[in-house]
Formats: sequence, C-alpha cells, structure tokens
Amino acid sequence: MIIGMSVSLMRRACAATLLVTATLVPAAAAAPQPGALAPESKRAVQARLLGEKTVPHKLDFQGTTVGGLSGIDRDRCTGEYVLLSDDRSFLQPARFYTAKLDVDAGGVHAVDFTSTRPLRRPDGSPYPSPALGDGKAIDPEEIRVDPRDCRYWWGQEGDRPAVDGPPVIQPSIEISEPDGTHHARLRLPENYLITADRGPRRNQAVEALTFGARGTVVTSAIEGPLLQDGPVPDLTHGALVRVTRQSRGGRVLGQYAYPIEKIFAESDPTSPWGPDTGVPSLLAFPNDPERYLVLERTWVAGSGYKIRLYDTTTRGATDVRAVDSLAGRPVVPMRKRLVADFHSLGLSTVDNTEGMTWGPTLPSGERSLILVSDDNFDKDAVTQFVALALR
Repeated sequence: MIIGMSVSLMRRACAATLLVTATLVPAAAAAPQPGALAPESKRAVQARLLGEKTVPHKLDFQGTTVGGLSGIDRDRCTGEYVLLSDDRSFLQPARFYTAKLDVDAGGVHAVDFTSTRPLRRPDGSPYPSPALGDGKAIDPEEIRVDPRDCRYWWGQEGDRPAVDGPPVIQPSIEISEPDGTHHARLRLPENYLITADRGPRRNQAVEALTFGARGTVVTSAIEGPLLQDGPVPDLTHGALVRVTRQSRGGRVLGQYAYPIEKIFAESDPTSPWGPDTGVPSLLAFPNDPERYLVLERTWVAGSGYKIRLYDTTTRGATDVRAVDSLAGRPVVPMRKRLVADFHSLGLSTVDNTEGMTWGPTLPSGERSLILVSDDNFDKDAVTQFVALALR
C-alpha cells in the first residue's frame, strides 16, 4: 500500500500488445557472489496481455466502498475470487469481497461482486480503526485461499508508529473462515517482528503470501528491506528483502534474499513524497515448490508507477534464516528473470498493481494470470483488473 498519494500517477503505454520473453536481469543485491544470477534453465516464461477491466471509482456494494484491493485469489470451493481491501476500518470495517470474474482468451469481460464480509478478531468483533490508538488495528494487504480446506489466510503489515505515537502493531498472518470468523494465526519468524531498531520498516512488512507444494508450504515476503538489512533502494543501488518458506504449523524451512531493483527515475523535488518500492505479491508455481512469480511495484513522484513481473527461484540461493544482517554480507540471492514490464504490455494505464493469482488454463495451453490494482481510494487512481497469458 502506498499512502498519501493524491496526484495523478498514471502513465499511458504507447506500445501495442507485446509478447515479452523472459530475460536475465542484474541483481540489486548487496555484494552477491559472482554468478548468483546466472541463467537457471531454458524454461523462459513468456507473457502477453489478454485484456483489462476497470471498476468504477468508489463503487458502492452492500453499503461498503469498493477500493484498496491489495490481494486476490481464487476459491476452488466456490469458483469465485476473493479480494482483500486494505481499508484499515477508516471507511468501513476491514473486509474482503467475493466476485465472479469472466476471463478467457478474449480478455476480462466482467467483474461482478457477489458478497462482502468484515474480518473478525478472535472475540468475534470487527477490527477497530487505527484512529482509536489502542494498538489493535490491522493493515490487511494479501489474501490466499487454503488449497486444502478453503479457509482464508491473509497477511497484514501491522504498524511501526512514529516516536511517541500509538503502540506498535505487529505484522501477522491470520487465518479466517470464509464468513470472516477468526480461526488461527501463523507463527512468524522472529526477524519479521518490529522492535525499536530492528525488523520491518513502517508500511513495508508482510505484504506477499502464497501456498506451494500442494498446500504444504507457506511462503511470505517482506515488502522492503529490514532495518538491519541495509537501506532502501535508491537511484544507484537496489536492496535485499527476505522471503521465508514455512510449514503450515509455522516451522521455518528456509529464508532467502530476494534482490529488488534500484529506483528507475529521479523523484520530483517539489513532491513531499519520496520514492516507494517493494514486493507487494508473490505466487508459487504449481509444479515447482522452489519457483515463484514475484511482483515488483515502484512509485516515483513525477514519473508514476513501474510494475515488473519476475520469474524467480530459491534454488541455489543462500539460506539466510540465521544471518542477523544482510548488510554487506556476500550471500547468493534468489535468481530472477524479467517476465513483463507493464509499460510494454499495451495497457490503458499502469497503476498501483498489488495482487495476483492464477486464472484458468486457456485453450492454447497457456495459463492465465489475473492481477488487481489498489486505488488507495484516490480519485486519480483506478481499480484495474488485468489478465495475462503465460506460456
């Protein structure tokens, strides 16, 4: 989630629909070992645009404001899609939506919302607004449907308040029933927790979550580098963010450093907002437990958004679960190949894309990928559904 944006951030793509072949990109890592990002195999992913659909701004649905859609996943038990809003109970109680998406080889034909329910705390009450300052609010960002029992697992970033601000809210991965009732919580690694001088930065905690290995592995990613892992990306350097594989019970199976790119343009010096970049979503490949699609989202004042999709793997990367700080450490990061730069796809606009999930298999044998953008409830942004075909 990017907060406080109220200016038009969109840049129109002028290229026609394009087949984008995966290419090797350099690491944005801190002192990676030579050859850390060498080509993995001939399995290059290709992507092309199927179509897009925009939902009306601040659409009213069952007394709620549709917007802030930061996570999407398909519910195999119903055939519908589940969408998580990152409204922190400012407009209405923190909630999710269900929807029917008409997507095929011809594009995105319709998005029809079917229900909405609030996320509930263990005591059955909805989550309060952060304005109460009681440290019990949440910042929901990602949602996945359990492939085993169709419960909803969702990640929230918590909050690292300013000095003398409200209490710290720890990030977490919660598990809810399809009606929003709280069921359980996944135990997170110790280095995901917020302390005075360590852990995730504000608004850069757990924003990416996926199931892999037939539902036996839960993988999450921190959106930006931990405080102890070094500075955020700038115009000359990228950064490393942590990706963690866990069992369903919370046991850490491995933790790896994913290299995010450097900032792509200089920021408008008149803007009060600095660049923002990170990993808002990742998605496991169904047939390879160590392979993921990773979404990188960057916003720069005056230049707008750059959205890039990468094919990545933990295979061969250093397990850093016992590495206290990645700053200056010669670790081997995850390898990555560029699948698509959204400005090359022929979209009507490139906005704040934050969620993605697998869609139906197409008659061509390609697998569809469905993505959604978070409009931040801003009139200058859009809620955009995009469908890609991946070969």
